[in-house]
Amino acid sequence: MTRTTSPTRPRRIFADLTPLRTSLDYQRLWIGGTVSWVGQSMTALAISLQVYDITGSSFSVGLVGLFSLVPLIAFGLYGGAIADTVDRRKLGLYSSLGAAVLSIALATAALLGFHRVWFLYAVVALQAVCGALTGPARSAMIPRLLPAEQLPAANALNSVTMTFGTMVGPALGGLIVSLGGYQAAYLVDAVTFTAALYAMWRLPSMKPDRADGARGRASVVDGLRFLGTRPNIRMTFFSDMAAMVLAHPRALFPAVAGLWFGGGAGTVGLLVAATAAGALLGGLFSGWQGRVQRHGLAILLAVAAWGLAIAVFGLTRNLWLGMFFLALAGAADTTSMVFRTTMLQAATPDDMRGRLQGVFIVVVAGGPRLGDFLAGTAADLTSPAVAVTGGGLACVLVVGLLALRWRGFARYDARNPQA
Repeated sequence: MTRTTSPTRPRRIFADLTPLRTSLDYQRLWIGGTVSWVGQSMTALAISLQVYDITGSSFSVGLVGLFSLVPLIAFGLYGGAIADTVDRRKLGLYSSLGAAVLSIALATAALLGFHRVWFLYAVVALQAVCGALTGPARSAMIPRLLPAEQLPAANALNSVTMTFGTMVGPALGGLIVSLGGYQAAYLVDAVTFTAALYAMWRLPSMKPDRADGARGRASVVDGLRFLGTRPNIRMTFFSDMAAMVLAHPRALFPAVAGLWFGGGAGTVGLLVAATAAGALLGGLFSGWQGRVQRHGLAILLAVAAWGLAIAVFGLTRNLWLGMFFLALAGAADTTSMVFRTTMLQAATPDDMRGRLQGVFIVVVAGGPRLGDFLAGTAADLTSPAVAVTGGGLACVLVVGLLALRWRGFARYDARNPQA
């Protein structure tokens, strides 16, 4: 039962832990996801290191991302359709088990001295397929485990999981590889999957609620048609694309680290860490988000804040000041993500949640990659400063035009969710 006591001051500031206290199923799912995400981040780094160790080629390392991205996008929509057809608990359990088996295969190959780049690429692609199946199923489960008013808090906690894993996993993976080799990192990753598997195993059955009594495979096309009739849900995707495609300067960090700040690889690491630290803080200090009802307006303001922070970063030539604005951008991105995910979960019928979460995965995975390409192209044609600042301002302009085109989005009220 949800508690009705008034929140104390710390809960107004820090992340709301109510979902962890009121639902043991969500608690186990969150803990399992956090542990396994750290392990997956360790493996991602270890694979990149191993590919470079085998080939000595940065291009070959770059292909790791491509072999991950293509299956993730290709199977994202299909995984969502499966999540709207079968028991989501079983889908999450089996796909997580598949990812664990892949980590065991990596460890076994490393122990046997089987160092083949094609094998690593194949495992990366299969890992992406497992992720494309697990993601929609897991996200569609959460509204079945928690009341609607706790969804913002749950999504803020999920953002902490992702950011924490992204920050801690690579550092821990590098340490373990240096001490015990690649096989040690892969074995640790396989062990961490037990937490996710246990959480999935303890869940109740999660068959989609097919209100119309329909049977058979849920259609991807039907999901896209549904999206075409729901302007508020479409706006969550459009606003994220405005931020990630137009104002995503990550590809320019190596250039600006030297040109603006006189640094090298270490400076690039600081710029990446600043954005991640801001995102983590945005999740940790998210207690206020549960009191916000105008989720559409919150998304518009958060995306505009991202664009403005990136634009100002493009004008800075002081490293610490630049890191500050990147941290602000990271916090704004977390805020946007929390409300976008909450709206997607609350305003979508249960039998459509998997498919729309599949679209979400495609947008989240593809947007930043397209943004990297656009930023790099703009910087080559003009300059990094123009690309970064111009991209940030373009983000603000586009999200403003979107708000004018679909005015109802800013009036979206979480107490009466309308897709």
